[in-house]
Amino acid sequence: MVQRRFPFPLPNGWFQVAYSDELRPGEVQRAHYFGGELVLFRGEDGRARVLDAHCPHLGAHLGHGGRVVGNAIRCPFHAWEFDGDGRCVRVPYAKKVPPKAAIRAWTVDEKNGLVFVHFHKAGKPPAFAIPEVPEYASEEWTDYYRRDWVIRTCNQELAENSVDPAHFKYVHRTAEVPTAKAWAEGPVFRANLAYPIATGTGTLHGEIEIYAYGFGFGVTYFKGIVHTVVVISGTPIDEERVHQRLSFMVKKLDSEEATAGLGNAFVSEISRQFSEDIPIWENKVYWERPVLCDGDGPIGVLRRWGRQFY
Repeated sequence: MVQRRFPFPLPNGWFQVAYSDELRPGEVQRAHYFGGELVLFRGEDGRARVLDAHCPHLGAHLGHGGRVVGNAIRCPFHAWEFDGDGRCVRVPYAKKVPPKAAIRAWTVDEKNGLVFVHFHKAGKPPAFAIPEVPEYASEEWTDYYRRDWVIRTCNQELAENSVDPAHFKYVHRTAEVPTAKAWAEGPVFRANLAYPIATGTGTLHGEIEIYAYGFGFGVTYFKGIVHTVVVISGTPIDEERVHQRLSFMVKKLDSEEATAGLGNAFVSEISRQFSEDIPIWENKVYWERPVLCDGDGPIGVLRRWGRQFY
């Protein structure tokens, strides 16, 4: 008998399913998240919509040949049309639309250049909102540098990595183990990691500030020699895989060339560190009662906070 690696179900909350510019008006996109097939489309009104992918008539996948008609999507098989609420609004060869002709519609929010859906195992409405990230709309910051990975792990493991200060030294080879503190404020988890940065003129104070809004969305601020922001989203593909996206922004310098050089260097370094974690995530198991020591950081704060999302 095959045992599951993780003792919890998919977490509830908001999760990214696309970047906004990946879904232009009139376009249809396919996605596989939460163990199922989804279809994304943007109507003439510019609003993004997400439905379960298969037509309730005879099971055609709306993402394979489906077309946007106004603010609805037309099935490629028999041309039934469904609006953003999942209701069938037209059957071109029938006098009456069947009352049960409907598809599950997902609650959608679009902020910070990202398209989110709300997942809740019991179908409950959102308990919190995704915040605006002020740097995203500011001309003082760059557009996103985008990186993504599919990782054989779960959202809980990805989140715990952020409050594991010792691994920064022993996996990522930082000079010292950062000091870490964390606290929870309802659905928001906050953490601060501090560490010294050696330069040619002395030692500077480096700092990482982490804000997580559930297990699907977070913003991390890097402060020290340069100021950078990483918008982090992890969307469950199923119970053993997560689609992790990192969207980097760099505060602009005096020239485009200097900004690009800084941005590319920062993205390369964080991507390198992130990639070093992947083999560990993909081959470890989750202990509900791990043996910890006094230098392991605030993992207990995060675990207690995380229980509200299951």
